[in-house]
Amino acid sequence: LQDIDENDSIDTGQKHQEKEQAHQLHAERSSKIHTISQLLRAQTLYEKDVEYVVQDGQVLIVDEFTGRILPGRRYSDGLHQAIEAKENVEIKRETQTLATITIQNYFRMYDKLSGMTGTAETEAEELGSIYNLDVMVVPTNETIIRDDREDLVYKTKREKYNAVIDEIAEAHHKGQPMLVGTISVDASELLSRMLKRRGIPHNVLNAKQHKSEAEIVARAGQPGAVTIATNMAGRGTDIKLGKGVIELGGLHILGTERHESRRIDDQLRGRSGRQGDPGSSRFYMSLEDDLMRLFNSERVAAIMDKMGVEEGEVITHKMVTRAISNAQKKVEQRNFGIRKHLLEYDDVMNQQRQVVYDLRNQALQGENLRETVLNLISDFIDDEFEAQSNDNPRDWDWEHLKHVFSSILMADVNTDELLPEKGNELSVDEIHQQIMDNAVAMYQAREALIPEDVMRSFERFVILRSIDEKWKDHLYAMDQLREGINLRAYGQKNPLLEYKSEGFHMFREMMSSTNKITLQRLFRTQLQGVEQQPQAQQQSPRNVQLRHQDTTGMGMTAQPQEAQQSNRPQQASRAPIHAEEKIGRNEKIKMISPSGEEIIIKFKKLQDYINKG
Repeated sequence: LQDIDENDSIDTGQKHQEKEQAHQLHAERSSKIHTISQLLRAQTLYEKDVEYVVQDGQVLIVDEFTGRILPGRRYSDGLHQAIEAKENVEIKRETQTLATITIQNYFRMYDKLSGMTGTAETEAEELGSIYNLDVMVVPTNETIIRDDREDLVYKTKREKYNAVIDEIAEAHHKGQPMLVGTISVDASELLSRMLKRRGIPHNVLNAKQHKSEAEIVARAGQPGAVTIATNMAGRGTDIKLGKGVIELGGLHILGTERHESRRIDDQLRGRSGRQGDPGSSRFYMSLEDDLMRLFNSERVAAIMDKMGVEEGEVITHKMVTRAISNAQKKVEQRNFGIRKHLLEYDDVMNQQRQVVYDLRNQALQGENLRETVLNLISDFIDDEFEAQSNDNPRDWDWEHLKHVFSSILMADVNTDELLPEKGNELSVDEIHQQIMDNAVAMYQAREALIPEDVMRSFERFVILRSIDEKWKDHLYAMDQLREGINLRAYGQKNPLLEYKSEGFHMFREMMSSTNKITLQRLFRTQLQGVEQQPQAQQQSPRNVQLRHQDTTGMGMTAQPQEAQQSNRPQQASRAPIHAEEKIGRNEKIKMISPSGEEIIIKFKKLQDYINKG
């Protein structure tokens, strides 16, 4: 664009055309880059039966914490379509975000906040930092006698799963019920296949069998029951123990992998040993698990090799236990940092959201929005004045201003009156008031044609429609800004500050655009069957034709039409002539007299000519 501006060999029109072509080319390339990026993300980062499942030809998102399907939820920015292409199912249209808010800011809307959960203690720092809430530990009703055993760590996943199957078989043979926890649908189905090969009956509870959850849970505490469940967090499940199970040691919990969050592990353990019942729990891990791979599992594996650990042998070492604990803490701290960082960005959107929703509430609850419309007119005039590069009204682009005020507000701007001879200059405020008075007069003329209750409802509809349309587009634009703002760091700029600055300018443009389209619709939309037709009285029968030229009136189309010549008898001669389309007062029309003379006049002067004969 800079090269185009500096090219003196082409005129302004060519520069504008080349800039448009450059913008179009950039938009096409950006769209292709975005599409390729989403396809790569879908192929490499999103795994079937982990982040999503495919059922009935649909890609359904799985909640990573509860293991449940999230019906109706779709990934945004084309990612869901990319996954659908990957799985070779029907690609559905991309959804458009109409409203968005983070959980943190949603909760902040309430004056009072409180909560109760069995696993809040590990998240005390975040609850205090984000919501200013203290965490208090309430003693249990009965003393917990559950036996939480040491973790067993293996070198590979294959060794780990073989050991898990052996323990399940032993407990099943003894008659002790077992709840086996996995962190993904894929892992639960792998264990299910291994148990089938060993001939061990079991039930699987994951996103694919969520409809039979109540029935599966009801049988989970019976003697010899084996239940494989994906992420028990958030299920609020109280598993009732069957007859004779207490004597066998209660429900045994077997975790096949540590979750990134200690809270989820605690939720799984908490299914056993409830209300003073006996129970036990143990987690199996391998150095190939996702949690361990993130934090130096290769170094730990190398040390294990030097120590001569054989295949299938359990690794018991303080360093390994400490590495697991540190890995979970690091992941929790990282996730907390991500949520806090996300909140900082959403705080910018939250301020904009409050302004927009306040406007919507005013439109929804206000009985008379006429005052709001008048404020919009005043703000629109101010915006147009501020867009001028010079403070002196004589140096403003009045051709542009006349066009804008005429096309949007139907205001007839007379520069001779607004810009008199030197020495009698009007102030900006006085110019503003004159244009304002002109626009209000036009609006009053429109109100006179429409019943008041209809006009007020029409104002409410237009304001809400305009806000919702522009806000939806603004959310998409802010998402696009958020996607690439971190690249500003390479230019030694703070991405958050850049996001705040650009977001503010985009918001101002959105509000200005909302005002403009609202006023345009209020002044120009024709209400079919409601607006009264302008009338022109004839004193005597005359052959008068009205032709509407290429300009447009208050909500009128620019199609030329003619009033039919009157062939009625004399007694009907004073009937009004109805224009097929309503014409603005200042619009030019062609009048043809009975003698055939053509005169171009403004519509508001038509009655004077008719009265004069």
